[in-house]
Amino acid sequence: MALDTAKSRRLEDYGFRLDHRTRWIDNDMYDHMNNSVYYFLFDSVVNAYLIKSCGLHPPTSDLIGLVVHSHCDYFAPVGFPAVIELGLRVVKLGKSSVTYEIGVFEKDQEEVKAVGEFVHVFVDRHTRRPRADGMGTQLKKGLQVLATPIKISKL
Repeated sequence: MALDTAKSRRLEDYGFRLDHRTRWIDNDMYDHMNNSVYYFLFDSVVNAYLIKSCGLHPPTSDLIGLVVHSHCDYFAPVGFPAVIELGLRVVKLGKSSVTYEIGVFEKDQEEVKAVGEFVHVFVDRHTRRPRADGMGTQLKKGLQVLATPIKISKL
C-alpha cells in the first residue's frame, strides 16, 4: 500500500473497532509508545474480532492462525496517557489466509497515527498445515464482513 493511501485513512474506513488505554509501561525512553506495543495491539484487535465475530476459541480450537507477515507504517507518535482506537478491516481473503489492515488513531483525533498489516494463515493445530477446507465456513463468513471496500467520499 502506498504511504499516501495509508496516511489518508480515517476511522470510518474500518468495520471493527477496539479501544485501548495506553499504560505508562507502553512508553519508551523517547516518551512515546514503543513500536513493539503496536504489534501487541494488532494481535489484540485481530484476535478480539476472531473470538467475538468468527467463533474462534484459540485455547480449544483445532484451527489456529499463524502470523506469517506483519509490518507497520508510523506517521505520528502516541504516548501515555491516551486512549487509542484501533480499526480493523480485511484487505485480502483467501482459502486459508487473510490479510488485515489495522489503523491506529488517538481518541478524538482524525489523523491516523499508524497503519499496520497482519497476515494470518489458518492451519490445523497439530499438523501446522492448511486444512483441505481452508479456514472453514464460519470463520470465512465472519471475515467477509470486514472485507467490504472502503467508501470513497466525493468532493
